[in-house]
Amino acid sequence: MNKQNILFFHQSAELYGSDKTLLYLVKDLKESSKYNPIVVLPDEGELTAVLNELNITYITTPVLKLSRGMFQASELFKLPFKIVKSIKYINKQLQGKEIALIHSNTLAVLLGSFYAKLRGIPHVWHVHEIIEHPKFAKFIYPKLVNGFSKKVIFNSVASQNSMCHSSASLKMKSHVVWNGISRNLEISSLEEITILKRRYNINPNNIVIGLVGRISRWKGHELLLDAFNDLSKEFPNINLIFVGSIPPNQTVYKDKVDAKIKRYGLQDKCTIIPFQKEIWDLYDIFDFTVVPSTEPEPFGLVALEAMMSKKAVIGANHGGLKEIISHNETGLLFEPKNKEALKKCLKVLIRDNHERDRMALNGYKIAMTHFSKNKYVSNIIEIYEKL
Repeated sequence: MNKQNILFFHQSAELYGSDKTLLYLVKDLKESSKYNPIVVLPDEGELTAVLNELNITYITTPVLKLSRGMFQASELFKLPFKIVKSIKYINKQLQGKEIALIHSNTLAVLLGSFYAKLRGIPHVWHVHEIIEHPKFAKFIYPKLVNGFSKKVIFNSVASQNSMCHSSASLKMKSHVVWNGISRNLEISSLEEITILKRRYNINPNNIVIGLVGRISRWKGHELLLDAFNDLSKEFPNINLIFVGSIPPNQTVYKDKVDAKIKRYGLQDKCTIIPFQKEIWDLYDIFDFTVVPSTEPEPFGLVALEAMMSKKAVIGANHGGLKEIISHNETGLLFEPKNKEALKKCLKVLIRDNHERDRMALNGYKIAMTHFSKNKYVSNIIEIYEKL
């Protein structure tokens, strides 16, 4: 039986949250007997390198990311020509392959919706965002998604509620599928963790707090740093590690973090590690992980990665994190943007290793039961089958 080709459109070739979930999905589809994934990306990067290794076909072409600049008169005039040019290029690269389904992964990419409409192919839009600003985007996106999709997948109840609260017809065609992952590396031994800590000049007996994510406006790096600075006076045996790089053209946010570390005199306590393709060793270094996002996370893949690594998690009590972290069971939730509330949670996990271990074990069980990669992929395939 010939495999059905599914054409995926995605916004970047990096390996952060939505990039990883796309990779998990297309890898399993490639290994299936029924589906063959083909991925359209704007450029080359970490993701395309992995796709090459997995022998998954990909095409690079502009994917039409929605932006404020797109609505300038000159850009609106160019838009039809850009769409036609990209579609012609994709058709040429497909070499006559029949496409059964188109899957747009994230709201940021528009080309998949136009391609599906022009060719009369069923279109699934996979929403990984909560759009609050600008107001125009919050207004227009539900109409775009509703008008250009047969089915809509939301990565959390929070992201679904954000978009569907004023559109009953959109909610009718929507499904919530929580992201799922699998850890491809065994958890490090105590001896290996000691070696890893020393690699980063950290005392093996110290408690290490980790934040994984892009250094950007809303990920909460400065909030956590402020709380950590206050607590470092009371707990001299704590270290803080930030893991992640800077989004394009946003060096100002890392500059702020660097300046604050220097002003607080925390150069020996705080370490910034750039983006890592393989992240699991770093989760093993952490005694617990913090997700202090100042705006709602649509899902919160970092919290799930930590739970898969048997680490307790502290998260801001909004967005998708509320669906992953169970307060006082798998971790702790605090009032968003509230430094004192965050400090209170940090103190609990710094002081009590038994509580850390209890929450970590509970979190691991929940992650394996409700957020496995197999469950994630099978739920999406079930939606494909309905089309």
